[in-house]
Amino acid sequence: MPDERSKPELRKFGTTDMLLSPLGLGCWQFSQARGLVGGFWPKLDHSLVQDIVRVSLEGGINWFDTAEIYGGGESEQILAESLHASGSLAEGVHIATKWWPILRTAGNIPLTIDERLRRLGGYPIDLYMVHQPFSFSSVGSEMRQMAKLAEQGKIRNVGVSNFNAKRMKEADRVLREHGLRLASNQMKYSMLDRRIESDGVLDTAQELGVAIIAYSPLEQGILSGKFHANPELIRQTPGPRRLMKGFKSASLERTKPLIDVLERLAKQYNASATQIALNWTIHAHGDSIFAIPGASKLHHAQENVRAMAFRLTDEEIGELSEVSARVALKK
Repeated sequence: MPDERSKPELRKFGTTDMLLSPLGLGCWQFSQARGLVGGFWPKLDHSLVQDIVRVSLEGGINWFDTAEIYGGGESEQILAESLHASGSLAEGVHIATKWWPILRTAGNIPLTIDERLRRLGGYPIDLYMVHQPFSFSSVGSEMRQMAKLAEQGKIRNVGVSNFNAKRMKEADRVLREHGLRLASNQMKYSMLDRRIESDGVLDTAQELGVAIIAYSPLEQGILSGKFHANPELIRQTPGPRRLMKGFKSASLERTKPLIDVLERLAKQYNASATQIALNWTIHAHGDSIFAIPGASKLHHAQENVRAMAFRLTDEEIGELSEVSARVALKK
Protein backbone atom coordinates (compact mmCIF):
# COMPACT_ATOMS: atom_id res chain seq x y z
CA MET A 1 0.00 0.00 0.00
CA PRO A 2 1.13 3.62 -0.31
CA ASP A 3 3.55 4.57 2.44
CA GLU A 4 1.73 6.42 5.24
CA ARG A 5 5.08 7.63 6.59
CA SER A 6 5.49 10.09 3.74
CA LYS A 7 3.84 13.31 4.87
CA PRO A 8 1.50 15.07 2.43
CA GLU A 9 2.38 18.40 0.87
CA LEU A 10 0.41 21.15 2.58
CA ARG A 11 -1.83 23.50 0.59
CA LYS A 12 -2.85 27.10 1.04
CA PHE A 13 -6.40 27.13 2.35
CA GLY A 14 -8.41 29.59 0.30
CA THR A 15 -7.51 33.23 0.96
CA THR A 16 -6.23 32.47 4.48
CA ASP A 17 -2.64 32.10 5.63
CA MET A 18 -3.25 28.52 6.75
CA LEU A 19 -1.39 25.63 5.15
CA LEU A 20 -3.45 22.48 5.51
CA SER A 21 -3.16 18.85 4.49
CA PRO A 22 -5.44 17.98 1.54
CA LEU A 23 -7.41 15.70 3.87
CA GLY A 24 -8.63 16.71 7.29
CA LEU A 25 -10.40 14.37 9.68
CA GLY A 26 -14.17 14.73 9.89
CA CYS A 27 -15.25 14.23 13.50
CA TRP A 28 -19.02 13.80 13.30
CA GLN A 29 -18.56 10.19 14.41
CA PHE A 30 -17.10 11.44 17.72
CA SER A 31 -20.58 12.63 18.82
CA GLN A 32 -20.81 9.84 21.41
CA ALA A 33 -24.26 8.93 19.99
CA ARG A 34 -25.82 11.98 21.63
CA GLY A 35 -28.69 13.94 20.14
CA LEU A 36 -30.58 13.46 16.89
CA VAL A 37 -27.57 14.30 14.72
CA GLY A 38 -25.02 12.56 16.94
CA GLY A 39 -27.16 9.44 17.03
CA PHE A 40 -26.26 8.78 13.41
CA TRP A 41 -23.13 7.04 14.77
CA PRO A 42 -22.55 4.54 17.59
CA LYS A 43 -20.65 5.61 20.70
CA LEU A 44 -16.88 5.17 20.39
CA ASP A 45 -14.49 4.33 23.22
CA HIS A 46 -12.29 7.24 24.24
CA SER A 47 -9.18 5.13 23.72
CA LEU A 48 -10.22 4.38 20.14
CA VAL A 49 -10.85 8.07 19.42
CA GLN A 50 -7.41 8.91 20.80
CA ASP A 51 -5.82 6.28 18.56
CA ILE A 52 -7.68 7.55 15.50
CA VAL A 53 -6.53 11.11 16.19
CA ARG A 54 -2.95 10.00 16.86
CA VAL A 55 -2.71 7.95 13.65
CA SER A 56 -4.17 10.86 11.68
CA LEU A 57 -1.56 13.23 13.11
CA GLU A 58 1.27 10.76 12.50
CA GLY A 59 0.18 10.51 8.87
CA GLY A 60 0.37 14.25 8.30
CA ILE A 61 -3.25 15.32 8.78
CA ASN A 62 -3.01 18.70 10.47
CA TRP A 63 -6.63 19.79 10.77
CA PHE A 64 -9.87 18.47 12.21
CA ASP A 65 -13.47 19.35 11.43
CA THR A 66 -16.12 19.24 14.15
CA ALA A 67 -19.31 21.10 15.07
CA GLU A 68 -21.56 22.20 17.91
CA ILE A 69 -24.38 19.92 16.70
CA TYR A 70 -22.15 16.83 16.82
CA GLY A 71 -23.38 15.55 20.16
CA GLY A 72 -23.98 19.04 21.55
CA GLY A 73 -20.25 19.66 21.88
CA GLU A 74 -19.23 16.08 22.67
CA SER A 75 -17.25 15.78 19.44
CA GLU A 76 -15.41 19.03 20.11
CA GLN A 77 -14.52 17.96 23.64
CA ILE A 78 -13.30 14.44 22.89
CA LEU A 79 -11.33 15.77 19.93
CA ALA A 80 -9.59 18.31 22.15
CA GLU A 81 -8.88 15.68 24.81
CA SER A 82 -7.41 13.38 22.17
CA LEU A 83 -5.24 16.15 20.74
CA HIS A 84 -3.92 16.95 24.22
CA ALA A 85 -3.20 13.24 24.71
CA SER A 86 -1.17 13.24 21.49
CA GLY A 87 1.34 15.66 22.99
CA SER A 88 3.86 17.19 20.60
CA LEU A 89 2.24 15.43 17.62
CA ALA A 90 -0.58 17.98 17.85
CA GLU A 91 1.65 21.06 17.73
CA GLY A 92 0.42 23.48 15.09
CA VAL A 93 -2.85 21.62 14.59
CA HIS A 94 -5.86 23.51 13.21
CA ILE A 95 -9.48 23.10 14.28
CA ALA A 96 -12.61 23.96 12.34
CA THR A 97 -16.00 23.96 14.04
CA LYS A 98 -19.49 25.21 13.24
CA TRP A 99 -22.37 27.21 14.68
CA TRP A 100 -25.81 25.58 14.30
CA PRO A 101 -28.25 28.18 12.89
CA ILE A 102 -31.59 26.33 12.65
CA LEU A 103 -34.30 27.95 14.86
CA ARG A 104 -31.78 30.60 15.91
CA THR A 105 -30.85 34.16 15.02
CA ALA A 106 -27.43 35.63 14.38
CA GLY A 107 -27.50 37.05 17.90
CA ASN A 108 -26.86 33.53 19.18
CA ILE A 109 -23.41 33.44 17.58
CA PRO A 110 -21.67 35.54 20.26
CA LEU A 111 -23.73 33.88 23.01
CA THR A 112 -22.43 30.39 22.29
CA ILE A 113 -18.83 31.02 21.24
CA ASP A 114 -17.43 30.74 24.76
CA GLU A 115 -18.97 27.27 25.10
CA ARG A 116 -17.29 26.26 21.84
CA LEU A 117 -13.94 27.48 23.19
CA ARG A 118 -14.52 25.73 26.52
CA ARG A 119 -15.29 22.45 24.78
CA LEU A 120 -12.11 22.79 22.71
CA GLY A 121 -10.02 22.99 25.85
CA GLY A 122 -7.68 25.81 24.89
CA TYR A 123 -7.34 25.05 21.19
CA PRO A 124 -8.17 28.10 19.08
CA ILE A 125 -10.90 28.08 16.45
CA ASP A 126 -9.01 28.51 13.19
CA LEU A 127 -12.18 28.27 11.11
CA TYR A 128 -15.70 28.98 12.35
CA MET A 129 -18.53 28.13 10.00
CA VAL A 130 -22.26 28.68 9.73
CA HIS A 131 -23.37 25.07 9.47
CA GLN A 132 -26.50 25.56 7.35
CA PRO A 133 -28.05 28.42 5.35
CA PHE A 134 -31.36 28.13 7.25
CA SER A 135 -31.88 30.46 10.21
CA PHE A 136 -34.05 33.34 11.39
CA SER A 137 -31.39 35.84 10.29
CA SER A 138 -29.89 37.00 7.02
CA VAL A 139 -26.50 35.99 5.70
CA GLY A 140 -25.33 39.55 6.28
CA SER A 141 -26.35 39.50 9.95
CA GLU A 142 -24.53 36.24 10.51
CA MET A 143 -21.36 37.44 8.80
CA ARG A 144 -21.34 40.67 10.81
CA GLN A 145 -21.48 38.66 14.03
CA MET A 146 -18.70 36.40 12.76
CA ALA A 147 -16.62 39.47 11.93
CA LYS A 148 -17.04 40.73 15.50
CA LEU A 149 -15.73 37.41 16.84
CA ALA A 150 -12.71 37.69 14.55
CA GLU A 151 -12.07 41.24 15.74
CA GLN A 152 -12.24 40.00 19.34
CA GLY A 153 -9.72 37.25 18.56
CA LYS A 154 -12.16 34.45 19.39
CA ILE A 155 -12.00 32.98 15.89
CA ARG A 156 -9.43 33.31 13.13
CA ASN A 157 -11.28 32.70 9.88
CA VAL A 158 -14.89 32.58 8.74
CA GLY A 159 -16.49 29.89 6.61
CA VAL A 160 -19.91 28.58 5.65
CA SER A 161 -21.41 25.20 4.92
CA ASN A 162 -24.10 24.12 2.46
CA PHE A 163 -24.35 27.64 0.98
CA ASN A 164 -25.33 28.10 -2.65
CA ALA A 165 -23.40 30.40 -4.99
CA LYS A 166 -25.57 33.46 -4.29
CA ARG A 167 -25.23 33.12 -0.52
CA MET A 168 -21.45 32.59 -0.84
CA LYS A 169 -21.10 35.86 -2.75
CA GLU A 170 -23.19 37.71 -0.18
CA ALA A 171 -21.17 36.28 2.71
CA ASP A 172 -17.90 37.31 1.08
CA ARG A 173 -19.25 40.78 0.24
CA VAL A 174 -20.24 41.49 3.85
CA LEU A 175 -16.99 40.12 5.26
CA ARG A 176 -15.00 42.37 2.91
CA GLU A 177 -16.68 45.37 4.57
CA HIS A 178 -14.89 44.28 7.75
CA GLY A 179 -11.54 43.60 6.12
CA LEU A 180 -12.13 39.85 6.01
CA ARG A 181 -12.76 37.25 3.32
CA LEU A 182 -14.87 34.14 3.16
CA ALA A 183 -12.43 31.28 3.71
CA SER A 184 -14.42 28.23 2.70
CA ASN A 185 -17.69 26.54 1.87
CA GLN A 186 -18.20 23.00 3.14
CA MET A 187 -20.32 21.02 0.70
CA LYS A 188 -21.37 17.45 0.05
CA TYR A 189 -19.14 16.29 -2.79
CA SER A 190 -17.97 12.93 -4.02
CA MET A 191 -17.59 10.94 -7.21
CA LEU A 192 -21.27 10.04 -6.84
CA ASP A 193 -22.50 13.55 -5.99
CA ARG A 194 -20.95 16.20 -8.23
CA ARG A 195 -23.67 18.84 -8.05
CA ILE A 196 -21.29 21.64 -7.06
CA GLU A 197 -19.68 21.35 -10.51
CA SER A 198 -22.93 22.33 -12.25
CA ASP A 199 -24.85 24.54 -9.81
CA GLY A 200 -22.34 27.40 -9.70
CA VAL A 201 -20.84 26.62 -6.28
CA LEU A 202 -17.46 25.39 -7.53
CA ASP A 203 -17.19 28.14 -10.16
CA THR A 204 -18.01 30.80 -7.57
CA ALA A 205 -15.56 29.35 -5.08
CA GLN A 206 -12.76 29.46 -7.64
CA GLU A 207 -13.73 33.00 -8.65
CA LEU A 208 -13.60 34.22 -5.04
CA GLY A 209 -10.61 32.12 -3.99
CA VAL A 210 -12.77 30.21 -1.52
CA ALA A 211 -11.72 26.69 -0.53
CA ILE A 212 -14.23 23.88 -0.88
CA ILE A 213 -14.33 21.33 1.94
CA ALA A 214 -15.89 18.11 0.64
CA TYR A 215 -17.89 16.21 3.22
CA SER A 216 -19.12 12.66 2.66
CA PRO A 217 -16.38 12.18 0.04
CA LEU A 218 -16.89 8.41 0.12
CA GLU A 219 -20.68 8.69 -0.11
CA GLN A 220 -21.14 7.07 3.33
CA GLY A 221 -18.74 4.27 2.44
CA ILE A 222 -20.36 3.27 -0.86
CA LEU A 223 -17.20 4.13 -2.81
CA SER A 224 -15.25 1.58 -0.79
CA GLY A 225 -16.95 -1.13 -2.85
CA LYS A 226 -17.59 -3.27 0.23
CA PHE A 227 -21.37 -2.98 -0.07
CA HIS A 228 -21.22 -3.98 -3.73
CA ALA A 229 -19.15 -7.05 -2.84
CA ASN A 230 -21.34 -7.99 0.12
CA PRO A 231 -24.79 -6.33 0.20
CA GLU A 232 -25.50 -8.16 3.47
CA LEU A 233 -23.29 -5.54 5.16
CA ILE A 234 -26.01 -2.96 4.55
CA ARG A 235 -28.31 -4.69 7.05
CA GLN A 236 -25.54 -4.57 9.64
CA THR A 237 -24.92 -0.85 9.18
CA PRO A 238 -26.04 1.03 12.35
CA GLY A 239 -28.33 4.03 12.34
CA PRO A 240 -30.34 5.45 9.41
CA ARG A 241 -27.42 5.33 6.99
CA ARG A 242 -28.54 2.00 5.50
CA LEU A 243 -31.82 3.62 4.40
CA MET A 244 -30.09 6.12 2.12
CA LYS A 245 -30.72 5.93 -1.62
CA GLY A 246 -27.18 4.88 -2.50
CA PHE A 247 -27.56 1.62 -0.57
CA LYS A 248 -30.56 0.39 -2.54
CA SER A 249 -29.89 -2.52 -4.89
CA ALA A 250 -30.67 -0.48 -8.01
CA SER A 251 -28.16 2.19 -6.94
CA LEU A 252 -25.47 -0.38 -6.22
CA GLU A 253 -26.00 -1.88 -9.66
CA ARG A 254 -25.83 1.58 -11.26
CA THR A 255 -22.56 2.51 -9.53
CA LYS A 256 -20.80 -0.83 -10.03
CA PRO A 257 -18.92 0.31 -13.20
CA LEU A 258 -17.23 3.06 -11.16
CA ILE A 259 -16.28 0.60 -8.42
CA ASP A 260 -14.72 -1.61 -11.09
CA VAL A 261 -12.47 1.25 -12.25
CA LEU A 262 -11.58 2.21 -8.67
CA GLU A 263 -10.59 -1.37 -7.90
CA ARG A 264 -8.54 -1.69 -11.09
CA LEU A 265 -6.58 1.46 -10.25
CA ALA A 266 -6.28 0.35 -6.64
CA LYS A 267 -4.41 -2.77 -7.76
CA GLN A 268 -2.15 -0.63 -9.91
CA TYR A 269 -1.25 1.63 -6.97
CA ASN A 270 -1.22 -1.15 -4.38
CA ALA A 271 -3.94 0.82 -2.64
CA SER A 272 -7.69 0.51 -2.02
CA ALA A 273 -10.77 1.77 -3.83
CA THR A 274 -11.32 4.15 -0.92
CA GLN A 275 -7.88 5.68 -1.36
CA ILE A 276 -8.35 6.09 -5.11
CA ALA A 277 -11.69 7.83 -4.55
CA LEU A 278 -10.19 10.22 -1.98
CA ASN A 279 -7.19 10.90 -4.21
CA TRP A 280 -9.52 11.85 -7.07
CA THR A 281 -11.45 14.20 -4.79
CA ILE A 282 -8.42 16.22 -3.73
CA HIS A 283 -6.80 16.38 -7.19
CA ALA A 284 -9.63 16.56 -9.76
CA HIS A 285 -9.81 20.37 -9.48
CA GLY A 286 -6.26 21.39 -8.72
CA ASP A 287 -5.64 22.31 -5.09
CA SER A 288 -8.99 24.02 -4.48
CA ILE A 289 -10.83 21.08 -2.88
CA PHE A 290 -10.05 19.65 0.54
CA ALA A 291 -11.91 16.66 1.97
CA ILE A 292 -12.89 15.43 5.42
CA PRO A 293 -13.42 11.67 5.48
CA GLY A 294 -14.32 10.36 8.90
CA ALA A 295 -12.89 7.39 10.76
CA SER A 296 -14.77 5.25 13.26
CA LYS A 297 -12.18 2.46 13.20
CA LEU A 298 -8.41 2.64 13.35
CA HIS A 299 -7.94 1.19 9.89
CA HIS A 300 -10.15 4.00 8.49
CA ALA A 301 -7.62 6.54 9.75
CA GLN A 302 -4.78 4.54 8.25
CA GLU A 303 -6.62 4.42 4.92
CA ASN A 304 -7.13 8.18 5.00
CA VAL A 305 -3.48 9.10 5.47
CA ARG A 306 -2.32 6.61 2.84
CA ALA A 307 -4.67 8.22 0.33
CA MET A 308 -2.37 11.26 0.31
CA ALA A 309 0.81 9.28 -0.32
CA PHE A 310 0.45 9.15 -4.13
CA ARG A 311 -1.15 11.10 -6.96
CA LEU A 312 -3.30 9.81 -9.79
CA THR A 313 -2.24 10.85 -13.30
CA ASP A 314 -4.30 13.36 -15.26
CA GLU A 315 -5.41 10.54 -17.57
CA GLU A 316 -6.61 8.44 -14.62
CA ILE A 317 -8.43 11.40 -13.11
CA GLY A 318 -10.07 11.99 -16.47
CA GLU A 319 -11.22 8.39 -16.76
CA LEU A 320 -12.67 8.42 -13.26
CA SER A 321 -14.39 11.73 -13.91
CA GLU A 322 -15.99 10.38 -17.07
CA VAL A 323 -17.25 7.16 -15.50
CA SER A 324 -18.44 8.84 -12.31
CA ALA A 325 -20.39 11.43 -14.31
CA ARG A 326 -22.31 8.60 -15.99
CA VAL A 327 -23.23 6.77 -12.79
CA ALA A 328 -23.57 9.64 -10.26
CA LEU A 329 -26.64 9.22 -8.08
CA LYS A 330 -29.57 11.47 -8.97
CA LYS A 331 -30.58 13.69 -6.06
